[in-house]
Amino acid sequence: MTLAACVEGIGLVGPGLAGWPHARGVLCGSARYERTRTCIPSPDALPAVERRRAGKAVRISLAAGLEAAAAAGRSARDMGAVFTSSTGDGENVHAICEMLASNDRMISPTRFHNSVHNAPSGYWSIATGSQKSADSLAAFDASFGAGMMEALSRLAADPDEPVLLIAYDAPYPEPLNATRPIPDAFAVALALSSPQRSRRGATITLEPGGTSIDVLDDSQLEDLRRGIPAARSLPLLRLLALEAAGRATLDYLEGLPLTVRCS
Repeated sequence: MTLAACVEGIGLVGPGLAGWPHARGVLCGSARYERTRTCIPSPDALPAVERRRAGKAVRISLAAGLEAAAAAGRSARDMGAVFTSSTGDGENVHAICEMLASNDRMISPTRFHNSVHNAPSGYWSIATGSQKSADSLAAFDASFGAGMMEALSRLAADPDEPVLLIAYDAPYPEPLNATRPIPDAFAVALALSSPQRSRRGATITLEPGGTSIDVLDDSQLEDLRRGIPAARSLPLLRLLALEAAGRATLDYLEGLPLTVRCS
């Protein structure tokens, strides 16, 4: 079975990459990349109570997903979703570990319900009103590739339901950061539809294997690609920014990259 999708819209939040229109210029070489700390968006789509509770992981994944859906001209509530992350909410994990290491081990209910890996998908359903299925995946450094496989498999199984792929990572505080360093927050979202139902945007096909992993010419962008698992998407995003036929070979499992062909 060929796994394929049309990329109807893209959303992006990252260091020095403020949204897809700006990032597209950087990736295709028409704008200079200047790395700055990621600006964490306000989750304005959430009600006030949930807005106060939302951490970085929720905020960046919501922002990227909503940007991609808007760029596709679709209502986010009518799309299924695949969330994928290697880190989840590291700040919340840190806070819970601190509580468990203290004399008072009472964990707040808010901390607890934000600690699960599918918390961003829960906030997503609140923000968008969506009752569509939303998966939450984790595959360490291969999380973006695993999300691609899952999203395109869902399109193959049900061509009538478009899917948002949302990959995100955010830093851990110390001392967790010393063991698992993530230099900054990054989220990317792709609004995907079946080529059987849509011909909007670039068509991508996915196949396991390939030769050498694509690297980026800009050393700062390459550091970003290597340093943040969700940013392993950058070679594909560069290909989409160029609006040209070609292929990108992405990191996936050790010894097994993923090749994405674009037309």
